[in-house]
Amino acid sequence: MNRATLDIDIGGTFTDCVLTWGGRQYFSKVDTTGYDLSVGFERAVEAAADAAGISVEELLQNTTVIRYSTTVALNRLLERTGPRLGMLVTRGFEDVIYIGRASQWMDGLLASQIRNVARIERPAPLVERGMVIGIPERIDAAGHVVSPLDEDAVRDAVRRLIDRGARAFVISLLNAYRNPQHELRVKAIIQEEYPPTLLGSTPILCSSEVLPKLGEYPRTMTTVLNAYLHQVMADDLAQTRDRLRERGYHGPLMLIHNTGGMAELTKTAAIDTFNGGPIAGLMGTIHMAQVYGLTNVVAADMGGTSFDISILVGGSARLHDYRPVIDRWLVGVTMLANRSIGAGGGSIAWVNPLLGHRLEVGPQSAGSHPGPAAYAQGGQHPTVTDADLVLGLLSADHFHGGRRRLDVERARRAIQREVAEPLGTSVEEAALLIRKIVDANMGEAIRKETAMRGYDPRQFTCFAFGGAGPTHACGFARAAGIRQIIVVPEAPVFCAWGSNTMAVLHIYEISRHIPLLRPGGELHDDFTAFAEALAELKERARRDFVAEGYDPDRLAYALELEMRYGGQLDTLRVTSPVLSLGTPEDAKTLYQHFEQEYAETFSALSVYPQGGVDIETLILRAWIPADPPTVPEAPEVPHAIEPVGERPALFQIERGYQSTPVYRIEQLTPGVTLEGPAIVEADDTTIVLEPGFHLAVNRFGHAVISDTV
Repeated sequence: MNRATLDIDIGGTFTDCVLTWGGRQYFSKVDTTGYDLSVGFERAVEAAADAAGISVEELLQNTTVIRYSTTVALNRLLERTGPRLGMLVTRGFEDVIYIGRASQWMDGLLASQIRNVARIERPAPLVERGMVIGIPERIDAAGHVVSPLDEDAVRDAVRRLIDRGARAFVISLLNAYRNPQHELRVKAIIQEEYPPTLLGSTPILCSSEVLPKLGEYPRTMTTVLNAYLHQVMADDLAQTRDRLRERGYHGPLMLIHNTGGMAELTKTAAIDTFNGGPIAGLMGTIHMAQVYGLTNVVAADMGGTSFDISILVGGSARLHDYRPVIDRWLVGVTMLANRSIGAGGGSIAWVNPLLGHRLEVGPQSAGSHPGPAAYAQGGQHPTVTDADLVLGLLSADHFHGGRRRLDVERARRAIQREVAEPLGTSVEEAALLIRKIVDANMGEAIRKETAMRGYDPRQFTCFAFGGAGPTHACGFARAAGIRQIIVVPEAPVFCAWGSNTMAVLHIYEISRHIPLLRPGGELHDDFTAFAEALAELKERARRDFVAEGYDPDRLAYALELEMRYGGQLDTLRVTSPVLSLGTPEDAKTLYQHFEQEYAETFSALSVYPQGGVDIETLILRAWIPADPPTVPEAPEVPHAIEPVGERPALFQIERGYQSTPVYRIEQLTPGVTLEGPAIVEADDTTIVLEPGFHLAVNRFGHAVISDTV
C-alpha cells in the first residue's frame, strides 16, 4: 500500500497543500477561511485527494505525517482574542513591560509610520497594569537568594488576580534565568491553590521555562506572548487534530517553526509558529540552492497578501533574527530572518490625498473574501490582480485552472473609479502604474536586504514563488538589480512544498557568564560551568526527542554562543566551531573564530583582546536529520514549442497592447527557450516574461529567466 505525506501552508489569502502519494505530487490551492482556518485546511486536503483520485478517508488512513504551517498565532494576536492575563513579578519591577526598551514605541512599525512621530502611539499592553502584582523576593545575578520568597504574599496576590479575572498566569522574576527556584515555587503555590482537578485551574507559564536567558524585557514579553496565545492555539489545533482523527488519520501533526525546523503539536510553543509559512519557503529555497550549488540566493514569495523575502549568503548564520519583533513586541527567541511587506495579488491600490494624490499599493489587502474586484464577490477596491488582468497578463477564463472566472469589466471599473479618475489618466495607464509601483516596492525591499547589508544584488539568484511571484518576478528582480530568476514547477505552493525539506528541530538557550579570555589576552583554563550548561541543554534535548518518539542517538547538534569583549554591553552571536571546551586548543579555536566574526562584522580595528572575552549565552540546536526530496533530472534537448494561443498584453504605454504568445507550463521541458514578451500559464500561477528577458528550461525542468538588457 502506498504511503502518503501532506504539507499544508495557510497564508493570508490562500491555503496550499502538497500531497506526495505513490511517487507523485499533487497540488491544491483553496481560499483561506479566516473565520475558521480548519475549514480551509480540510478543503485543501479534499482538493488534493480529489486530484489524486482517492477519498479523503483513504488518503488520511495511509498518510504517515502531516506538516502544517499555520497563521493561527498571528491571527489571534491581531484580533486580541487571548485571555485576561495575571502576572507576578519581583516587587519593584511591575513596570518592566510598560517601560520596555528605548525603541518600544516604534517596534513593529513601518518606516512611513515611524516618520510620522506625531501620530505614533505605544501598543496597548497584553497585560493590564492592574493585573501585574509584585511579590517580595530577590535573586541576584549570580543566582544566589538575597531575599527569600514571601509565600503568604504570593497566595494573596494569586487570589487577587483570580478575583480580577485572570485566566492564565505569567511568572517572571528577576534573574530567574540564573536560578528558577522562586519561579517554580510560585507555580507550585498556584497549583496548590487552584489544582488542575478543579474548574478554576489556569495555565501557568514561567519565564525560566519559556526562555531561561538574560534580558528582562524580552524574556518577560516572550513569556507573555506564549501565555496570551497558549490556550486559544491549543484549542484550535487540537480541534483540527481531532477532526483528522475522526477521518482516519493517526500520525503526528507536525508544526513548522520559525527556527527552520518543525516539531509535534504537543512539543510546540505558540511563539514558535509565527512566520512558519515563509520560513518553510526559505528552507525549500535553501534545499534548491544546494542542488544548484548556489551560495547567494534571495527567496521571494509573493502571495495574495504579502511579499516575503529572505536571503542566503553562503549559508551564514546572518540569516537569523536574534531580537525579532512580533506584532509590536520585542521577544528573545531565535528566528530565521524574514522581511515582509504588504505587496501581493490582493494588495489594494489607492490614491493618498495626504501626499499630493500619490498612488500607493498596499499594505491593505482585499484578502480572499471579498478579494479583488474581478472576483465579483463584493470587492470594490482595485488590486494588483485587477491591474494584471486589465493589462492582459492574466487570463479571465483560466485563472486558477479555470476554477475561478475573473470579471474584466469589474476590474476596469474599480481602477477607473479609484485610481484613473483621481489621477486624471486612462485605465490602462493606471493599471500599468499599479504594476510598476508594486514591483518597485518589492525590488526596494530586496535591495534593503542585500545592498543595504553590504552585498551586491547582482551576485544573487532569485527564486520566485507564491501564486503571484512568477507573474511579477521580472519586474521586481530588475528593480532590485538581480539578473537571474529561477521558477520551479512547485512555485505556487512552494511554502507548503518546502516543509518536506525540513528537519525535526528544537533550539535550547541558557544564559551563563563564562570568561573565555582574561583581560590582557590569556585564555582561561577552567570551563566547568560551560560543560555543565551544555550538558543541561543536551539533556533537555534528549528528553524532548524521546518524548516525541525519536532515537536520541540519531540527534545532530550545533552550538551557537553570544559573546562579547570585556566592558561591552552588546553581544555578538557566533556559530561555535567546537561543541565543547575540553582542551586549551578548543578554547583557542573558539576565540580565533569569534575574533574573525567580530572583525568581519565591526572591522578589524575594533578587535580588543586586551579587554578579555566573555561567553554570555549558549544556544544548542538539536535535530533529527531530514531526508529531503530529490530533484529529478532529464537531458536538455533544445527544441521549439508552439504557443497555445495569443492575447493582447500591455507592457509599455507608448507601445500599446502587443499580441503576446501564450504557452502552457507543461510545454516547458528541458531544452526549451523563450524570448520575452511571452506568457506561460499554469493552473495556479502565471509566468510573465517581460520584454528584454530570456527563459531557458534546464535539466531539472526549472525555468531560468535572465535579464538581457
